[in-house]
Amino acid sequence: QAHLVESGGGLVQTGGSLRLSCAWTGLGLLAMGWYRQAPGKEREFVSAISWNGESEHYADSVNGRFTISRDNNKNTLYLQMNRLKPEDTGVYYCGAYAVMWYGSAHGIRDWGQGTQVTVSS
Repeated sequence: QAHLVESGGGLVQTGGSLRLSCAWTGLGLLAMGWYRQAPGKEREFVSAISWNGESEHYADSVNGRFTISRDNNKNTLYLQMNRLKPEDTGVYYCGAYAVMWYGSAHGIRDWGQGTQVTVSS
């Protein structure tokens, strides 16, 4: 069965950077994504990437600041977050889709446990 584990979260000041990682086991080569959830809000889409890393998708709120990537030889997904803002604060979750190429109509099949990102003002 699938297991996904996020790491790399922490506390950073406005304008700083963090790099999140998501290591997976028990999965084939699938599209993967990052979502986040702020207190009192619904979990929202952040970014997604195709199985081979050739196609990337970003929410408007992070486009130009965040970069998603993956290393299939290491079974690891990454999210480089730059120029962080307080509104980026939340629990960040990685997940695997049931398809190889991301589309907005598809949902996450398997989730990680999340990692906390806090951006102070």
